[in-house]
Amino acid sequence: MGKIISAYVVPHPPIIIPEIGKGEESAASSTVRAMQKFAEDVKNDKPSTVIITTPHGPVFQDFIHISSGKTLSGSFGRFAAPEVRFSFENDTDLADRIIKYANEEGIYSGGLDENTARRYHLSKELDHGALVPLYYINKVYPGFKIVHISIAFLPFIELYRFGMCVEKAVEESENDVVFVASGDLSHRLSKDAPYGYSRHGKEFDEILVESVRTLDVKRLLQLDESFCESAGECGLRSFLMMFGALDGHRLKSHVYSYEGPFGVGYAVAKLEVGERSPEREIYRKISEETSRELRSIRENEDPYVVLARTSLETFVKEGRIIGVPGNVPEEMKTQRAGAFVSIKKHGQLRGCIGTIGPTRKNIAEEIIYNAISAGTQDPRFNPVEEDELGSLIYSVDVLKEPEPISSTTQLDVRKYGVIVRKGARSGLLLPDLEGVETPEQQVSIALRKAGIRPEEKYTMERFEVERHK
Repeated sequence: MGKIISAYVVPHPPIIIPEIGKGEESAASSTVRAMQKFAEDVKNDKPSTVIITTPHGPVFQDFIHISSGKTLSGSFGRFAAPEVRFSFENDTDLADRIIKYANEEGIYSGGLDENTARRYHLSKELDHGALVPLYYINKVYPGFKIVHISIAFLPFIELYRFGMCVEKAVEESENDVVFVASGDLSHRLSKDAPYGYSRHGKEFDEILVESVRTLDVKRLLQLDESFCESAGECGLRSFLMMFGALDGHRLKSHVYSYEGPFGVGYAVAKLEVGERSPEREIYRKISEETSRELRSIRENEDPYVVLARTSLETFVKEGRIIGVPGNVPEEMKTQRAGAFVSIKKHGQLRGCIGTIGPTRKNIAEEIIYNAISAGTQDPRFNPVEEDELGSLIYSVDVLKEPEPISSTTQLDVRKYGVIVRKGARSGLLLPDLEGVETPEQQVSIALRKAGIRPEEKYTMERFEVERHK
């Protein structure tokens, strides 16, 4: 019976590789020392296999890439050090077990065939997110196998559940495994940072480091995605996969270092893995809480939301579009307006489609058709499947008449949505959205949605909504 001996949170700045940094790595001396300690710890753990998760491999929205092939190789050629090159034996047996269990759970994963790799211009070489920590381990403990896993932009809880599939596969094997979760923290700690400064950068790093220190995994799972994006984070999804693989085990945390040179946060931490304990079954606890919350939400849905949910559920289960129910409020049958239906799953957007103005006979029909479109035609997501329906949360925004404005000073992101237009192109952003804090940011997002460049001449309108949850 295999087991995960220990797990590590590590960063991956290429500059801490001496052949690349050429002395500049001294600016991250705390990180370098901590990575050396991490490598010595792995040496003492004596794993047969190192599982490494990375944000810089082939990344998809809803598919977790796990490298295939007998040998996995890569170099630091992108960083002017092509001579620093490594090859590792791929633990294909363990990788196949992980793929099997994940796919059985509806979390699609696997390798890439040659046609897909060429089509999307994806490299099968090991990325720097994996190579940096492997460089340090290999210096003191060569000869181990690896399993190389890329993150995906799935809901956080799904990545955690994938980690649970990893543990199941390890336990079925005969392997002693070390789990290495590679990822930097915020890339927006200072004005000189790669993505510029954000006040959320430092806040994110403090939350991450403290959550690792105190093993507050639930806090990480409940982080708002727009907050994480604003902070310019890198490794959270990698870390959540790791924590999922440790679900139900007693853990002891050691944070070896944290620093933010170059405007980027680097943390190194070790998690000692102990025996199983019901107190550490985070997924079970969150699932129970989510079920209670969903029951409460369903019991308190207003007629607009009930109609949206019923419309999509009927379409997905039976393939038909419902008519307007006789018991909806009178204004839904007699009034006309544009409406947006938004769908979330595990706190993350699952679909959003709407109409700026009325296109149907009444508001009820507007909601029926837009709910179905939000669940099945949003190009950002695959169509909703029947087994997801019980996890979805809906909101409906009925739009009031837009009015022209000439300046962002006439906007209030909490009160007004915005429409931008240039010829046949238009973009809309609803009011009071998480992560949208200024009118300038609101207009910028709407312009991107419309495909309008900021330097072009465009018109703006503002509107209010009647929001139903």
